[in-house]
Amino acid sequence: MIPPILSRRAFLKTSTALAGSGPLLAATLNALAAARKSPLMAYVGTFSSPLHDVLPTQVDLPPGNGRGIHLFQVDRVSGAMTPSGVVESGTSPNCLAVNAAGTRLYSTNETDKQGEGNEGTVSAYAINRADGQLTLLNTFRSGGAGPTYLSVHPSGRFVLVANYFGGSVAVLPIRKDGSLGAATDIKNDAGTVGPRKATNAPPGSFAFSGHDRTHAHMIQADASGRFVLHADLGLDRIFVWKFDDRAGVLTPNDPPAVAFPPGDGPRHFSFHPNGCWFYSLQEEGSNLVVFDYDSANGRLKARQTISSLPPGFAGSNFCSEVLVSADGRFVYAGNRLHDSIAIFAIGKTGGLKFVGEEWTRGNYPRSFNFDPTGRLLYACNQRSDNVTAFRVDKKSGRLEFTGHYAPVGNPSVIAFLDLADAAGKK
Repeated sequence: MIPPILSRRAFLKTSTALAGSGPLLAATLNALAAARKSPLMAYVGTFSSPLHDVLPTQVDLPPGNGRGIHLFQVDRVSGAMTPSGVVESGTSPNCLAVNAAGTRLYSTNETDKQGEGNEGTVSAYAINRADGQLTLLNTFRSGGAGPTYLSVHPSGRFVLVANYFGGSVAVLPIRKDGSLGAATDIKNDAGTVGPRKATNAPPGSFAFSGHDRTHAHMIQADASGRFVLHADLGLDRIFVWKFDDRAGVLTPNDPPAVAFPPGDGPRHFSFHPNGCWFYSLQEEGSNLVVFDYDSANGRLKARQTISSLPPGFAGSNFCSEVLVSADGRFVYAGNRLHDSIAIFAIGKTGGLKFVGEEWTRGNYPRSFNFDPTGRLLYACNQRSDNVTAFRVDKKSGRLEFTGHYAPVGNPSVIAFLDLADAAGKK
């Protein structure tokens, strides 16, 4: 059987080119066979807090039907997911990030039960590159309550954490063995909290989630690692920091933040592969804002706002995830309550045009992600306890449901690791 990662035409061309070179042909085919046997792993983070651990200020989280981090092997052709184990955890590992080498996985634990300061935690795991299984290295305090997002800095030496219920962001150093150390910096968000009613809310919307206090919701460095950006939903701001990658310290940029219309609530954002365009998704405003990004100075300049919902929609909706396709042609935005993923084509200058939407076949899609090839997209339907798989049409950007569901209690996030690629990085 020809591995699905190699087309038949490409296989025939390769075989013809290698004819007569027995040892080289054998080595190539062996490498392809090894790649086919190496699992494509999916790691699904869940809300798994028992009822008595749920934070009293949580507004959209059920008690938690998940069991921790759920592991799956993914069929590279059909997209079907087969269970491969669970790392048991009752602290809601709701955000996951794999390092560039594919050797470590980091998880937020959305709790406030650690220490006198009511902090959450972040955990580090070693990845077995033979089978994708996880081994806990250590767990460290996150620098605030309810950590909801983390990312690995491009240097590979730090984990950046956004503490939603603590209204803070933190920098945790990565030790040589991949474990985490005490925070080198913690910044507490401050400013005027926005109104309960979003400026750009859809007609008839009663969406209200985070305008009761500061809520750091996402943090990520730009491609250079020189600047770190984080969104605070309650303050209607995206903050920009200069980053010292030797000391692990954040310093306010000039200007230190960009403001959004009151109440719209920036939640997640995504950089375009060219590094010049930046897309922010607003949770309560149900819209996308397109920015030009000055990578030399870490500055954002807004130039387009477009609804995440289809024309004519009225009612309540909470936006969730936003991602740019790897080829830079499309933006995808998640809508909860509307339960869809909106699709936008990216124009020559970075502007967006609504293409269509796809029902996620579930309830309350908290996030979604592409597999490593970009040919499949997986939606985490938090309230219907499943992950659904879609094929991506690379030409139109549209999504087609594969028919595959994976049962997972309260899925929050899905991350992938191709163990064939990981083996090559060893």
